[in-house]
This record gives sequence, C-alpha cells and structure tokens, in this order.
Amino acid sequence: MGKRFINGSDFADMALLGAENLQRGAERVNALNVFPVPDGDTGTNMNLTMASGVRELQNKRSESVGRTAEALSKGLLMGARGNSGVILSQLFRGTAKALSGLDEAGPAQFAAALQQGVDMAYKAVVKPVEGTILTVAREAARHAQQAARRTSDMETLMQEVYDKANETLQRTPDMLPVLKQVGVVDSGGQGLVLIYEGFLDYLTGRSSDTAELVSEAAPVESFQHLAGMSARTAEPVRAAASTGGKAQAQLSTNEIEFFYDMEFFIKRKLAPPGAPSFDEDSFRRALAKDGDSIIVIADEEIVKVHVHSRRPGDVLNLALPYGELAELHILNMRDQHRELVGDEDFDFNAASADLAPDDALAVAEVLAGSMPQEGAEAAHEWAPYGIVAVAIGEGISGIFLDNNVDVVLSGGQTMNPSTEDFLKAIESLPAEHIFLLPNNSNIILAAEQAAELSERSVSVIPTRTVPQGLASVLAFKDGETPERNAALMAGAAEAVRSGSVTQAVRNTEIDGVEVQEGDFIGIVEKKIVVSEADLQLACRGLISELLENGGDLLTILTGEGSGAEGTEALAAWVSETYPEVELEVHEGGQPLYPYLFALE
Repeated sequence: MGKRFINGSDFADMALLGAENLQRGAERVNALNVFPVPDGDTGTNMNLTMASGVRELQNKRSESVGRTAEALSKGLLMGARGNSGVILSQLFRGTAKALSGLDEAGPAQFAAALQQGVDMAYKAVVKPVEGTILTVAREAARHAQQAARRTSDMETLMQEVYDKANETLQRTPDMLPVLKQVGVVDSGGQGLVLIYEGFLDYLTGRSSDTAELVSEAAPVESFQHLAGMSARTAEPVRAAASTGGKAQAQLSTNEIEFFYDMEFFIKRKLAPPGAPSFDEDSFRRALAKDGDSIIVIADEEIVKVHVHSRRPGDVLNLALPYGELAELHILNMRDQHRELVGDEDFDFNAASADLAPDDALAVAEVLAGSMPQEGAEAAHEWAPYGIVAVAIGEGISGIFLDNNVDVVLSGGQTMNPSTEDFLKAIESLPAEHIFLLPNNSNIILAAEQAAELSERSVSVIPTRTVPQGLASVLAFKDGETPERNAALMAGAAEAVRSGSVTQAVRNTEIDGVEVQEGDFIGIVEKKIVVSEADLQLACRGLISELLENGGDLLTILTGEGSGAEGTEALAAWVSETYPEVELEVHEGGQPLYPYLFALE
C-alpha cells in the first residue's frame, strides 16, 4: 500500500519529476508536430512553461498541498508559451483552485482537482478540438473520478490516470483525421502523458533521489539553460547573446533612461497599523510616472513588484506603507551595458544590491537623497492607445514600429513569447487602452491569458500571421473608440490571405501533397499546397494558389535564404504572369521562412 494522501512536499516532488520527464522528452514531442516544418515547438513550449512553474515552487516551498499547487499554478500562468503551454497552465490553475486550503489530498480530492482543471482549460479554448491535449486530460480526469471510488491509495489512482491518459493518447489519430494521415499521436497530449508519468514515478518510488533534488533546488539549475534564468536569483540573465553584441554597441549607455532594475516583495500581512488598502491599479500608475517594465502581482498575503526606475528610493517609499519589503534586488542596467560593450569609463559606482528587509528603509533614504534630480518632475502623459505586436526579424519589426506599433515582442514560430512577456509589454505602456497582435495562431491564447491577468484595458486582435498583423495596424485609427478600432483591425486581418515557404524536415503526405525531406513547401494559411525541390517553383506554386480567386495587392516579405537574385526573379515572374496585381517587396529578415506572402 502506498500513500493515502499527498502533502505539499509530495506534490512538489511530483511536479519536479513531471517536469524532468517532459524535459527529456521535449524533442520527441516536437517531432510529433503534424506539419513537417522546422519549427514544431509544442515540446519546447510545454517544457518552458513547466520550467517556470518549477521555479516558482522553489521560491514558495510549503507542506500544504493547496499552497504548493497555487505556487505551481502561478509559475505556469506567467511562463505559459504557445497554445499547449497556456492549456497546461489552465489545467493546473483549475487543479490549484480545487486544492486551495487543503494541507493534504487523497484520491477523491485529487481526482476532483484534475476534473476542475479540465473544466477551466476547456473554458480557455474557444473551439476545442477532439484528439488533442484537452481530450487526453478530460478522459484521464473522468476516469480518475471513477477510480477514486475504488481505491484509497494515491499510487493506484495515479497509475489509473496515467494508463487512461496514455490509452487516450494512442486513440487521438482516430479522433483527429490529420493525425492519422500523418501517422502520429497528438503532441500536446504526449507532453501531458510525460508529466503524468513523472507524477507516477514519484508515487511508485522509481526515482529515489527526488527529495534530494528538490531540497538542493536542482530544477532551477537544470532548467536554467531553457528559460534563460539565473539559478541564484531566478532573474532573467541579460546576456549579450540574447540580442547580439552589435545591437548592444549601437545603444548608448546614457540612452537607458530607467536604469535601475528593481524587484522585491511586499509582505502585506506585516503592514504597519493603519496601513492603506492596496490598490493594484493605483500602485501601477504611481510606478509608471517615472518608470517602465512594470509587473505587479498581488494576492492577500504578498505583492511581487518589478520595475525599471530612475529613482529607486521613491519606489521603495511608495511600497513601504503597504508592508515590509523582502528579497530586494536592485541592478544598475547602465553598469551592465558598460560591461557588455567593454566600456570601463564609469561615471558613478554601480548601484547593485541584495538587501535584507530590515535595510529597506535605510536604502530608500540613501538612494532617494543621492539620485540625480534632473527630470525628476517629469511624468509620462498617458496616451489613448498603445499597440503591442509579435514579430521576428529586424525588417518586420521595423515595419511594425513605423506603423503605430509601440512595442514589438521578439517571437513567432520559432520562439513563442510567454504570458509574462505580454504582461511586461502591457505594463510598460502608459496608455489607456492597449491592443495585442499575436501574429501567430500558437500565440493567441498566451495573449488572451495576459489580457485576462492584466488590470489594464486590453484587447487581443486574433491575428494568426504577420501579414494579418500588418493589415491590422494599418486599419487602426486614432480617433475611433476601442470597440470600433478592434472591429476595424480584426476585419482588416481577416481580409488578408497569408502564405509562407519553408523547408520540410521529414517525409510525409498531407493535404494530398507528397512531401520529401528538404523540399520547399508552400503553405496557405494552415494548408500545404505545394512541395518542390526548387525554391522558385515552390513560391510560384504558392502564389498561383493565393491568386486563384483574384486579388489586388501582393506583398512579399523576404527572409533568411531568399537571396537578392532569387527575389528579383520571383518579382519579375509575378509582374509578367499577373500584370494586374500590384506588387510590394520588403525585407523581413525572418528565420526559417525565406518568404512570407500577403494578398489583399
């Protein structure tokens, strides 16, 4: 007989082994991507999402299963990437709500928690599809509730959950025709089965060193290379490789306006007598008067604050009335920039500190008195609108920035931004209403989750491609209401037909097209329409498909692998074959896709 109940430590160990198992199988999950494109990223997205949850567990260890589940849920929510990552975060968000307030959980309670997770995940998806991770989770949770009536042992329950999840996974090709056509099971469902397998490994004792791994914070270190995090502080590592040395060198150190990077916690339960009630929106607005990159996450006990500011003393004084400050980190980003570009001519000493809570007030007074005063009274004027778009490639990013977009998040097919990335972008904009343009169907759920979590007024325009995003921003009008702009932007996006060309990573037959590894495949929206060994022929076949029902304007965005001569030849062919169509060619710079196309 195994455990009748699991506590917080047990659930943390289960999550750790689930995360480690998913990490080992991430590439296998990626390989299940239906399309033979080089950027299948379900495994990567689920892996990064789970890694974020594990890091949060390290910061909030508890013997209470409810509090442990809540910590995991918060980490997953903030780190969720891609549709699979968002669904995974919602599954555990519902689980955490069901376990809230419990010190331990038995089979019946855990089974009910799995079901509540499924209910929440289904609410997050507008049009659920059978044969996906949702189906695997649903069938496993439904079976768990039946099994919980027959057993009082958690190991037995988890064995049944795993077996049912795996059985359902093997049946996904019978539920989703495209899976059967390609000969694979659902990738997201496979990722979930790997996590459940890790849960079972802990309960059966198949990994005897789990407790040691958790106590030594191994998951933070083992996932460090995946999530770009420092094992000591769990802070983003600002390495030159993330943006490229040349880009750093092009930025002057003094151009970093809000150069003190601050993160700390406010312990609300330790607030002084007569402390004011905490209003998240008012607090964010106060921080935004002389700061940016603002993140405020609050619950009844604690508030996590991240901000870039010129006057860290003012920030600390703003926070102190609400409670004691803890885990305070202040980094001078100008100093970091000097190190990156090799400039040792410091104008002042580095302001970098890891401070104990008792030192917070003293530091606030010292820094407030020593900071430069110029510009101290300047405040951001809030604009009516702000726009955040996702793009990859300098050319595409530049086009967005030249056309009403305020913030471009680096990402797309090869790198899906997380929910937290969207939240940071939202909080950085002093705007009354913000529009998010995900520009990729796999990023829409993360954008919607960020809009839900943010206290700001946010609309998500569900753009599925970069061309749709470009059409959307061109339809934006300053003088219109948020509702009217949302309608205009969404309508413009839907009026665009999008195409892309990339190289196949494996042999397959899909959508009636036989594909050989290394071929150039042309994709219209989500359908493969052509496969050719020659890039020019693939592009011509795709364009012919796009223009089959007519069109007025064809835009070509060139990416890596396109080549100037090839682009000129393609443009000449379009002009000769379709003289009535207006043609525009722009340098996009996107990786993996030599060409992106938009037809209006």
